[in-house]
Amino acid sequence: MHPPTIWTRLRLRHYLRSGWPWRAALYLLSSAVLGLITLLTLVLLAITGSMLTVVVVGLPLLLVLVLTGVPLASVERRRLRLIDSEPLADPHREPDRTGLTAWLRTRLQERATWRELGYAVLFGFLLWPLEALVVGSVLLVCGGLLAVPVMLAVDGEEARVLKLWIVDSRPGALGAALAGLLLLPVFAYPLGAIAAGRAALTRFLLASPTGELNSKIKELGRSRVRLVDAFEAERRRIERDLHDGAQQRLVALSMTLGLARLDAPDGPLGSLLAKAQDEAATALVEIRELIRGIHPQVLSDRGLVAAVEDLADRSSIPVDVDLDLPVRPPEAIETAVYFAVSEALANVAKHSGASRAVVRGGLDDGQLSVEVEDDGHGGADAGRGTGLQGVADRVSVLDGRLRVSSPPGGPTVFRLLVPCQPPDPTA
Repeated sequence: MHPPTIWTRLRLRHYLRSGWPWRAALYLLSSAVLGLITLLTLVLLAITGSMLTVVVVGLPLLLVLVLTGVPLASVERRRLRLIDSEPLADPHREPDRTGLTAWLRTRLQERATWRELGYAVLFGFLLWPLEALVVGSVLLVCGGLLAVPVMLAVDGEEARVLKLWIVDSRPGALGAALAGLLLLPVFAYPLGAIAAGRAALTRFLLASPTGELNSKIKELGRSRVRLVDAFEAERRRIERDLHDGAQQRLVALSMTLGLARLDAPDGPLGSLLAKAQDEAATALVEIRELIRGIHPQVLSDRGLVAAVEDLADRSSIPVDVDLDLPVRPPEAIETAVYFAVSEALANVAKHSGASRAVVRGGLDDGQLSVEVEDDGHGGADAGRGTGLQGVADRVSVLDGRLRVSSPPGGPTVFRLLVPCQPPDPTA
């Protein structure tokens, strides 16, 4: 569903009973005030700039750019929300360095800055006078008619209505006031249409397709990270429920069956109890493996290095681990890398025919690199299996990359590269 705008509200029956007419009037009134300030600023900068040109060449242009176009466009994007709920993205990029000089250099190189300067000139010299004329006319007509009874009471004999005719009786004054009251909803629709057209012009002049696209990409990235965090939180909840609930019940059941076997006489009942206890023990082993597959406790308690070493200990082939991580990466990265290494070692055990594997890696210049190498026959292809493709999808959420090198005859090298900024110890 698209965010509400005054265009969509103009078509509704209850438009007059809503707050949109007042929002349209406020938008046009604030435009007149802001436009007057912009005009005075442009004129003042033009005068000041003409005097400074002989001293500092180019300084007047910088003043006009910085003090009118950019801040005016920022205010206009916020003011647009009065009648258009869809935000207008800021097209400017962040400077590569800090400081005023870097900021000015970045702004001067952007097309959006020049477009905003043109908008400031158009707004200061043309748009706001037209809007002030429209709003002023409505206020003059309706306000003049509504003020007739007051004017008659003050004068005592007669009142001039909009300088067009004279009213000298109380019924005539009340009739003029009633006409002004009835004209308010009549003017509400054209005012709303004018405000909507003015907002559309602002969006057309200030919107940047690249800026909108970048904004949407950033929002998609943020939503993707939120989904990953929610998914990991749900995994942890399931793991905790299984560990504290189902596993404990199975342990209690196995102990109860063991006690029953001690009290049961030899015979068919004892055999059934022994079989039931074995089944409970098998189920307990399976649920422990399931819990470890959902989210291993060692990963939460001791970190990625210990979790990978635990994987190596449980592997069916010898695995050497050489991970150098002076600090623990963020939880999302630890989890993604752990399951990626787990999938890689599972593939090594099942498909590679290798006799040995090694897991190595570390942090280097803000990037976590982890490699899984085996001495198998090679031929692995990430595009042919859902396991490696799932790993690639998982790390791509973290802006990571998966590289697989597996020529026929081996060796197979499974490499993960994930951006990872170590935490600031002073934070």
